[in-house]
Amino acid sequence: MKYQFIEQHKQEFAIVVMCNVLGVSESGFSAWRKRPACQRQREDAQRTQELQQVFDKHQGRYGSSRMDRELKDQGRKLSCKRVARLMRKAAISAKRKRRRVLTTTRDAPPPIAPNVFPREFTATGPKMKWVTDITSIPTASGWLYLAVLLDVDSRAVVGWSLSNTCDAVLAEKALQMAVARRSPEPGFIHHRDRGCQYTSRADQSQLEQLGAEVSLSRKGHCWDKAVLESFFGSLKEECLGNRLYSSHEQARQALFEYLEVYYNRQRRHSTLGYISPLVYEQKGKQCVKNNI
Repeated sequence: MKYQFIEQHKQEFAIVVMCNVLGVSESGFSAWRKRPACQRQREDAQRTQELQQVFDKHQGRYGSSRMDRELKDQGRKLSCKRVARLMRKAAISAKRKRRRVLTTTRDAPPPIAPNVFPREFTATGPKMKWVTDITSIPTASGWLYLAVLLDVDSRAVVGWSLSNTCDAVLAEKALQMAVARRSPEPGFIHHRDRGCQYTSRADQSQLEQLGAEVSLSRKGHCWDKAVLESFFGSLKEECLGNRLYSSHEQARQALFEYLEVYYNRQRRHSTLGYISPLVYEQKGKQCVKNNI
């Protein structure tokens, strides 16, 4: 370890000084440098390179668990602990989640509906439970607002819309996309909070025509839709990070690529056994049960 420290800091400090401070000889350090790397070190170097390639491919979005699953699917046999160790050593770390911005505003008095979604984030199949909410996206040209509908069973984004105004039309367009894509059967649960964007007459009428069972979060209980809060946290860290898009159009393009190209089709989801939402829908729950 002392020799490794000297090797890593030889551009900053004189080798002779570091040898004296650490109590080792210069000849010993020189002999250590000439030794061939052991098999374990060579393997670690190769695996670290593979980890960096996967990390770069997913734009820094994956932590050790998803990296481990990605390598296993490529035929690389590493333990999750070894993956985590190599990532720490190489300073490879996933993006951190940002603080949440409040976008819910109440319109008194909102229509009353029971909460039939008591933090039960499972479903017996697709199109049985949908949860929806709105979040804010900062840009240099002003705020954008993103409405999303998530299928609880597969965690797939089934509908979404963007606007520079946080109003009922934003929520209605996301619902219209979801309906056009999935054609849900009457009786499906549509869960949302008590914000005024979700209590408009047009929204209520559309849900009545679909035969949806409306469910409202309790006042002040954002975790009644925790599955969507978690999604927004991932989106803001993985798609936005610390960057500020220069225009609404640039942000729209980035969000489209994240939602439609990456998240639904490629991103490994821990709840789904580390497969993507659309792969889960195609293969079904059996692949998760068997850890495929």
